[in-house]
Amino acid sequence: MKKVIGGEWIAAMLAKEGVDTVFGIIDGTYMGLYVAFEKYGVKLVSPRHETSAAHMAGAYARLTGKLGVCMASNGPGVANILPGVAVENAEGNRVLLLTSCRRQGIAYPDRGGAYQCFDQVGVTSAMSKYSAYVPNFERIGELMRQALRVSYQGRPGVVHLDIPENVINGAFDVEELDVREPSIYRSVEPAVAGQAQVERAAELLRTAKNPVIHAGSGVLHAQASTDLVRLAALLQSPVATSWAARGAISDNHELGLPLYAMEAINFARSQADVVLVLGSRLGETDWWGKMPYWGDPAVQKMIQVDLDEANIGRNKPATEAVVADCGVFLSQLCTALEEKPVAAPLLASRRAWCADLAEKKQAKRAGLDMALQNRSTPMHSAQVPAACRKFFNDDDVIVIDGGNTAVWSAFFHDVRKPNTIMSTFKMGMLGAGVSQAIGAKVARPDSQVYCVIGDGAMGFHLQEVETALRAGTPVVYLVLCDKQWGMVKLTQQMTLGTMRPVMGLKGYNTINADLGEIAFDKVAQAMGCHGERVANPDDLQGALERSIASGLPAVIHVDVDPGMHLFAPGLQEFKAMHQEPAGK
Repeated sequence: MKKVIGGEWIAAMLAKEGVDTVFGIIDGTYMGLYVAFEKYGVKLVSPRHETSAAHMAGAYARLTGKLGVCMASNGPGVANILPGVAVENAEGNRVLLLTSCRRQGIAYPDRGGAYQCFDQVGVTSAMSKYSAYVPNFERIGELMRQALRVSYQGRPGVVHLDIPENVINGAFDVEELDVREPSIYRSVEPAVAGQAQVERAAELLRTAKNPVIHAGSGVLHAQASTDLVRLAALLQSPVATSWAARGAISDNHELGLPLYAMEAINFARSQADVVLVLGSRLGETDWWGKMPYWGDPAVQKMIQVDLDEANIGRNKPATEAVVADCGVFLSQLCTALEEKPVAAPLLASRRAWCADLAEKKQAKRAGLDMALQNRSTPMHSAQVPAACRKFFNDDDVIVIDGGNTAVWSAFFHDVRKPNTIMSTFKMGMLGAGVSQAIGAKVARPDSQVYCVIGDGAMGFHLQEVETALRAGTPVVYLVLCDKQWGMVKLTQQMTLGTMRPVMGLKGYNTINADLGEIAFDKVAQAMGCHGERVANPDDLQGALERSIASGLPAVIHVDVDPGMHLFAPGLQEFKAMHQEPAGK
């Protein structure tokens, strides 16, 4: 027999799963865990706020395809990480959260007045895929395996284990640590579709007049962009994506219909006779798959592929329901279509249709780009993502965060490589981008990572700029400063004039929509980082060059025209998405 600290068993199992980085703030309640990281080659990155640890782990998981791991200490630490849990689970990022709880005997249930104690499992279970309490040392291996098993089942998300402090830090007698190969307790092979399903799907697409492919984030999680493009070419089919799958096909690809081409996307999906939906739930930002933005479900056939069967046919009836990994299915489907290709006359007809859609896309792009002719000071918001697109490489990672800032960035940054754009597309979580950028840089140390963020969003987690310095992650933050809650301010200006009279109130002014001045560049300098301030678009490239040359995390405070900033493109469509479509 030998003595083993409880936390070492957890660390050993993480290492066996290929985990090399954990994100979290240190605390005495789980010292037995993080002190073991060095022994097992695991790096610890410590933010200044626990919710940032969750966002770092989520970004790391998204870009590497590995398990992201974060941790939080009992009571306030767990309370702090909960917003990050809600967001990363909603975004579908594979994250394991490890938390400490109070010692055995005074928690689960609370003895009554136990310090820093609440039902951490009960609260977390409501916003995660799985949450469990580890009652004693002997069950660490069993419950770790169960959490990891669930983590790799279906749609990715957050799983959670809550472990008593005296179990993590205690010494226990064992003969050998039970650390098993992952293949012994969970499937390590992607889910495969039946060959008959593949053939039926191939035949539907082979004989369709105007098929459309709609790619969701499942394509990116499966790292299947190459086969997505391959399929599009075989079918001569346009490809649209969900917001979260942006970049699954290059925005510049002749068959790609990027986010900004909303009219072309809606037209294509409404006119298609067959749609192939890959790893997407067809949620609100996809109009729930309903008319008039999609075809009549009584006529339009849909092949839906998803790891999670609960998503299939949920918002739009499926003609062919396929529970499988998108990458494996795409490979199977491409092989079937190569063996028996689409007839030449149909391909020619589809090419003409795709050419018409491409013209619509290009016309929209030309209209948007007219904004770049505005070279005034303070600058037009579109200038920032446009300048970054010219400066950074295609493989570099952009993180976008904010309200109108995120919209301007999404519309004026063309994505050319998969998994090079990050945000919280499902939740729109302000401030998450500050730490997502750090997690992205840890995941891709050889790529430049830059974050285009609004001043309101930057205010949520500005302190993490110092974390970037301490962690050795030289991220560049470009903070678009208009000193207002822009998206909300515009809404107030449009609605208060009609709402107030109903309440018997006078006036049309906005309510708490303006913000004070923060010199973000000087705050960065005070943290030991590089900081600059620009207002003229002609100065952006120089500021970016100096920021990179500094070798430090950098903050570029960008003064943008507050009036122009309010009117981000696509806001009318975004507003319409919050209304239930009229059709079936």
